[in-house]
Amino acid sequence: MTKPSFAVVLSGCGVNDGAEIHEAVLTLLSIDRAGGSYQCFAPDIAQRDVINHLTGQEVSAPRNVLVESARIARGKIKALSAFDASQFDTLILPGGFGAAKNLCSFALDGPECSVNVDVERAVKAMRAQGKPIGALCIAPVVLARVLGDVTVTIGTDAGTAAAIEQMGAHHVNKSHGEIVVDQAARVVTAACYMLDATIGQVADGADAVVRELVKMVGR
Repeated sequence: MTKPSFAVVLSGCGVNDGAEIHEAVLTLLSIDRAGGSYQCFAPDIAQRDVINHLTGQEVSAPRNVLVESARIARGKIKALSAFDASQFDTLILPGGFGAAKNLCSFALDGPECSVNVDVERAVKAMRAQGKPIGALCIAPVVLARVLGDVTVTIGTDAGTAAAIEQMGAHHVNKSHGEIVVDQAARVVTAACYMLDATIGQVADGADAVVRELVKMVGR
């Protein structure tokens, strides 16, 4: 039996301007412990902004999303433009503000956001092949924008939930370690750090999403 193969889409490195590092690493750990394999991807684009994570202030130091994501992937990463849905069983997007700034423009434009062309292509390609997709934290807004009629969770934040509904998707409030499974859309989501969470609670959420995706793959 072959291992279920995951494409993991990163959005930089660091909660305030890229991928949330805990969520990204715990996703990779969960995939490995579930007996899966993974390949990391990221858009080869400039970050929307760069934040000093010590002070919280924006700094003038341009960075590239793919290059920064390579820090988490230990250099083993590909440009998302090279993604081929036929080579993977499932796709997963960890959160962090990079998902709302670099994968799409939700942080700036809310429900009227645009989605990076390579991100949109990857999500639509997986949907076209009937393959499951997972998202953590704020990343479900990407799926809401691309897929429309899909049921997701970002936890309990009323403003973000309302924006998801405005995009034609459906939101369900969930707490720590809980997931929303949209069987029809083959989408699995968890709130993780969209809630006031400990790293252990984030691990529970990431693990629950990964295990459900493996179940959907059927291996």
